[in-house]
Parts: sequence; C-alpha cells; structure tokens
Amino acid sequence: MNFAVKQVNQQRNRMLNICDAELVGKTVRQSDLEIKITESYYGDRIVDEKEAESLLRTSSIINMAGKRTIDLSIKIGLGSAKGVKEIGGIPFLIVFKF
Repeated sequence: MNFAVKQVNQQRNRMLNICDAELVGKTVRQSDLEIKITESYYGDRIVDEKEAESLLRTSSIINMAGKRTIDLSIKIGLGSAKGVKEIGGIPFLIVFKF
C-alpha cells in the first residue's frame, strides 16, 4: 500500500498533504466543484504504510484524500468518519491537532 505525501513546515506546525498514491494526477468533479489532486500538492514522494502512519502521528495539520489514507488515519485515532466529505466518489478529510 503506497501513499503520496508532501510535508510543509511552518513555524512550529508540520502540515502533511497525503493521499492514496494512485490518485495523484486525477481530477475529481461533482456538480460545479472540481478538485485536482496534483503532484505539486500531494506527491513530493511515495511512502509505505509504516512511514505514512508515522507522518500522520507527527503532523499538526493534515489534508487527506482517498479511502486507504483516511481508513489508516481513523484506525490510529486521528479524525473521525463523521468529518469525511466525499467529492466525486473520493473521500476527503482535514485534521487539525493543536
């Protein structure tokens, strides 16, 4: 299981953009909404599940896309299924840990 990730460090916060690796390059559409899952936002590098879990645990702001990514975050106690929004069949979740 691979995940595409990009980390951004801002002052004392670590932001993580993470998605199921196969979603990079796709465009998701629903009604008038269009979201591009770009390599520049999500795909700095590809990591395995163990590293993805570590990054999820150590980041303070997390933008997630994809079923496997969100399932992993919920499994380790981050976020909630109640916060998941689906756009064009793809689940999205944002978590803030402060």
